[in-house]
Amino acid sequence: MTLSEKLETQGVGGAPDTSVTPLPCPALREQQGAQAAAGEPRQENREGCPGGQSALLMAGPQEGQQGAEAPEGGWGWVVMLAAMWCNGAVFGIQNSCGVLFVSMLREFGSQDDKQLVFKTAWVSSLSMGMIFFCSPLVSVFTDIFGCRIIAVVGAAVGFVGLLLSSFVSTIEPLYFTYGILFACGCSFAYQPSLVILGHYFKKRLGLVNGIVTAGSSLFTVSLPFLLRVLIDSVGLYNTLRVLCILMFVLFLAGFTYKPLISSASDKEGGKKGMLRFPPAKKIFSFSIFKVTGYRIWAFGIPAALFGYFVPYVHLMKHVKERLGENVQEEVLLLCLGITSGVGRLIFGRVADYIPGAKKVYLQVISFFLIGLMSMMIPLCNSLGSLIAVCLFMGLFDGCFICIMAPIAFELVGAQDVSQAIGFLLGLMSVPMIVGPPIAGILRDYLGTYDVAFYLAGVPPMIGGIILSFIPWVHEKKKAKEKEKAVDEETTKKMLENESTSASGTAEKPSKESESVI
Repeated sequence: MTLSEKLETQGVGGAPDTSVTPLPCPALREQQGAQAAAGEPRQENREGCPGGQSALLMAGPQEGQQGAEAPEGGWGWVVMLAAMWCNGAVFGIQNSCGVLFVSMLREFGSQDDKQLVFKTAWVSSLSMGMIFFCSPLVSVFTDIFGCRIIAVVGAAVGFVGLLLSSFVSTIEPLYFTYGILFACGCSFAYQPSLVILGHYFKKRLGLVNGIVTAGSSLFTVSLPFLLRVLIDSVGLYNTLRVLCILMFVLFLAGFTYKPLISSASDKEGGKKGMLRFPPAKKIFSFSIFKVTGYRIWAFGIPAALFGYFVPYVHLMKHVKERLGENVQEEVLLLCLGITSGVGRLIFGRVADYIPGAKKVYLQVISFFLIGLMSMMIPLCNSLGSLIAVCLFMGLFDGCFICIMAPIAFELVGAQDVSQAIGFLLGLMSVPMIVGPPIAGILRDYLGTYDVAFYLAGVPPMIGGIILSFIPWVHEKKKAKEKEKAVDEETTKKMLENESTSASGTAEKPSKESESVI
């Protein structure tokens, strides 16, 4: 193969690749058009977009684009507060399902009715599962329409679902109004709150994600006590209507998600006000699974979660069986919520100082310690020892959660992070639904939770081992990309030297012929 053929194969010397050329935002194009019409020289403006930044943010350092940077503040702080409210409202309500569960049992029948308990349990279980199960679909719509539209529509749907739940007279309609409609709305509102942060922050992304995810801990600690007061004073139905206020505020908060990266429909439409859907291969970005590091991550996280949520579901029942009915087991939930919030703030900031995919090591450590704490639960025979276990478990629970979005940005880049998070959350829904029932079956068969908690500590450790390979794989990939770039640059220089030599050889005979004449 000749040098020219090699260059054509590698794309060197041909037409420039416009796919990596940043396009100016509409306001900048109008400004340049006005300058051209007035006969003024064209001025390059890299701060022509709202917020003083380019309309195209970095997809990640691995893509080699260094021209634009995230604002690292400004309007981004408002977006952060809105995203924090989203996390708090969505998961505060979901994590308080135990309080609503007891109230539903009183409202719709006797607590001694085992069939009714089974039916009622499906309401909260279906609701939590649907939030994560819908995530892949939410990521697709977020890529097409952008974060703002999807977050606003999701909050509106969640508001309607929660409001309709306050008018039912039997348990069955709650499967749809609360378990599906409200949960799907929460899912559509939640995921854009993670994606939009990457538009505004890069260097502080870990800290910002820690603050945002701490919102769920804040609501988880305070909302159960508020719900008990409301239910005792105004009843279940009016309590659900009060919760609608949280969803309405979430609806307003969605309007703050001012995008800095164009959605797929904007790119395809071209003109303002023109909506065109991108091709199917662009809608479903399965190309993220070509990234080896992401494949390992998307497999390791669900593997760890088979035992991860078992203590959160069955710990209260275990405490009553082990220590008696008079123990205030709510203290354990309080400890989990407080230290989880502290962990998100601390480790979110720590993650900002850890370069690249090495942030995964924080999740590895978290899973190992969470698995160890789960195995220690059967060994605790006093409330004090259980409190100590819950304090550590909550701390590293916050660490695991707060760095999910920063890791996704590192592995796949900003352009694909929405679907990367969506597919991961969708895969997470399976172990979240399956793990706790398996522990319940072991409890019914063996008469104790001891074996269930011992086994629940194994999957997080296995997941941690799987995740530990990601930094090595990611660094190896970056080294190959760097080597390829060097080879292309060397080949380009060889082509330039060859062209120079050829032109010099052609000029020499011409000069000799002129001298003879």
